[in-house]
Amino acid sequence: MSIPDKIVKLIETFDYNLEAYKKGSYNETQVRLEFINPFFKELGWDITNKQGYAEAYKDVIHEDAIKIGGITKAPDYCFRIGGVRKFFLEAKKPAVNIKEDIHPAYQLRRYGWSAKLPLSILTDFEEFAVYDCRVKPAKTDKVSHSRILYMKYTDYDEITNIFFREAILIDRRRNQDC
Repeated sequence: MSIPDKIVKLIETFDYNLEAYKKGSYNETQVRLEFINPFFKELGWDITNKQGYAEAYKDVIHEDAIKIGGITKAPDYCFRIGGVRKFFLEAKKPAVNIKEDIHPAYQLRRYGWSAKLPLSILTDFEEFAVYDCRVKPAKTDKVSHSRILYMKYTDYDEITNIFFREAILIDRRRNQDC
């Protein structure tokens, strides 16, 4: 699959306004609405439940609830197929340094580990990091610990095939046949 035109436009818009987005005043909600939601919509995910599925079968749950150490936490997004969790996505505002800041990585890895997910994503749209969540996280882990993919928005053509909903659905079907 080639990179969809709408994703190319998102990348161009982000690049053109990068300096403004990196200021602390551009917040997480804005990046989610203006970039992350449209990005994953273009990858085939029903971000706003336009299909009208019941809660149990929605593609994407916003602020999903999981228990961590007896406390309920809420990953920003839970991507699912047929009601089964596939991965979490934790969003941050672009002022956060995803490549170097240990706290968001630890937060995401705890979510994924607690939900027994194989991987999860940390992004601020400028940066995109995928973590292996099968490894128990520790507060002292380096930010790169269990990170299996890191890229900038300028390289998004490389990940559209990986997180395209249909690719995950095909992988699910292949695993069921085994």
